[in-house]
Amino acid sequence: MVSGSFTFEEVSTVGIDRLWKAGIVDAHNLLPKLLPDFISKVELLEGDGGVGTVKKFHFSEAVKEFRFIVDKTDVLNNENYIIKQTIIEGGLIGLRLKSYSFEMKFEVGSNGGTSEKTTVFYETLDDTPLSAEEQDQIRESLSMMTKAVEGHLIANPAAYA
Repeated sequence: MVSGSFTFEEVSTVGIDRLWKAGIVDAHNLLPKLLPDFISKVELLEGDGGVGTVKKFHFSEAVKEFRFIVDKTDVLNNENYIIKQTIIEGGLIGLRLKSYSFEMKFEVGSNGGTSEKTTVFYETLDDTPLSAEEQDQIRESLSMMTKAVEGHLIANPAAYA
């Protein structure tokens, strides 16, 4: 097993409060509407959206590698815009990874936008770290969700205001 991590950053023109509310707090409701070709539904299995909440994301046939991910919210800091979630079932668990989690930190960016820094922590099942391609696949899936939320908020300036 190899433990590792990687970090990436994204910048949005959308303000931090709106991006946080839509992309984090209400993601379980919003993402299936914005990305129905990838996310068929999200179930709240435990909790009320705060720390300890367990959600199951069901994926469409477009996602070839797996059908679902179950994640647990470990940290949800609405004042400092930090969330940490652990994938507890599905996804790459048992296929390539023993465990993985991610932490997202949102900060006020230039011109009223938002800077989002994401760190993914993982432990592989074998003795090789994630390749650059595997890291890119994880980054791209997280980025796709952020960009969908951003696009929705730009197109709907009153949403999540």
